[in-house]
Amino acid sequence: MMDESLSCPPLTDGTALAVARGTLRLFARHDMAGILEVPLPNGRRADIMAIDGNGRIIIVEIKCSRADLLGDAKWPDYFDYCDRFFWAVPAGFDLSPFDGEILWPGRTGLIVADQYDAELVRPAPVEPLAAARRKAETLRFARRAARRLSALSDPVLGV
Repeated sequence: MMDESLSCPPLTDGTALAVARGTLRLFARHDMAGILEVPLPNGRRADIMAIDGNGRIIIVEIKCSRADLLGDAKWPDYFDYCDRFFWAVPAGFDLSPFDGEILWPGRTGLIVADQYDAELVRPAPVEPLAAARRKAETLRFARRAARRLSALSDPVLGV
């Protein structure tokens, strides 16, 4: 039986799903491959995790409301599992909070997206992971992606 953490629960909010879709399209144009809803070893769940052509790991946290953005205190826990961290928000979102020090603008990138595409508003700096952590996370990412792909051709594998 497959570990539940390997399945991909759907994003329940239609706006969040649209932002994820547009962000993945942006990433694809920049040689990044991503998957949604990735559980991390610390118990958190990344909205999007991606790997770029250089093997760097990217995590994206999607926010669809100001209250969710300002009320979320868990996002700094993601930095231990990525080389770059981005916020992604829907078009029309007030971007002013992202300039405040509370959201670490010097360490985070910003993406504005809809269901069709996305725009990179602020690039995220690279903060390289330790080699052992990158290897472990890359292997977890690859195995999770392969299991999800296998489950598409054989639903029994997704159980």
